[in-house]
Amino acid sequence: MRVDAHQHFWRIDRGDYDWLSPELRVLYRDFLPEHLIGQLNEYKLDGSIAVQAAPTVAETEYLLQLYQQYDYIAGVVGWLDLEEEFFKKEYQRLKQVEGFIGIRPMLQDLPDDQWILRPRVLKNIELLVKDDFPIDILILPRHLPHINTLLREFPQLRAVIDHIAKPNISAGMTDFWRENIEELASYQNVMCKLSGMITEMKQPINKSEVQPFVQYILKVFGTESIMFGSDWPVCLLAGSYNEVYQTLVDVLPDDLTESDVKKIFGENAMRFYKLTPRGKFR
Repeated sequence: MRVDAHQHFWRIDRGDYDWLSPELRVLYRDFLPEHLIGQLNEYKLDGSIAVQAAPTVAETEYLLQLYQQYDYIAGVVGWLDLEEEFFKKEYQRLKQVEGFIGIRPMLQDLPDDQWILRPRVLKNIELLVKDDFPIDILILPRHLPHINTLLREFPQLRAVIDHIAKPNISAGMTDFWRENIEELASYQNVMCKLSGMITEMKQPINKSEVQPFVQYILKVFGTESIMFGSDWPVCLLAGSYNEVYQTLVDVLPDDLTESDVKKIFGENAMRFYKLTPRGKFR
């Protein structure tokens, strides 16, 4: 199956997208499932994974409602407060809801860079490890050492690094990013999303800037542990869905096999999130 492993939906009047303001002009409107289907069809993508964009359980439940309405939505990566005393109860409740396939704490927005290592957070992450339940890691490069500390504590954690940890691509690759990413890639259950890259570049998009990053991710993770994600509609800050897709296709090595390409554009996401085909998503 061909899958876009990372995109978002939102409806402005829901009111819980604190980061979304009128200043973000191109993003400050509703983005709904009917607005994405054309792009998926154009690139012969069978489905997509809807990822939370607000740190509320209410938004997660809204996305799960969309999952029930649109067969092409393969699953929902939602939000739960990993530091909440009643996390276990909410987690077990949502786990029973069809379409709930992962959680994502919005680590990049938290004032404490080491929040993920707080005692109660670690206790609740232990539940995810026990259930082999996926977690998306939304971070900036400065968080990387703390994620490596987390993985030393829980080496079996099923985790995926969103947006290759959001390095400043136009500034070039740093040893700090490179070394920490290499350590992350050493863990068996850790994957990386080739997503969110064009928004970390100066405009216009320069493929020669992003190519070394993509090739390095391929080198350390291998084709078994990476997945394509559009980050639509956030990508519109820097370029169209077409530019996101084509930029990645153009910088991938020419010697990738057809099997490798299938893994990157869907099979790895299916395996990581334990997805099963449904409706149109077949």
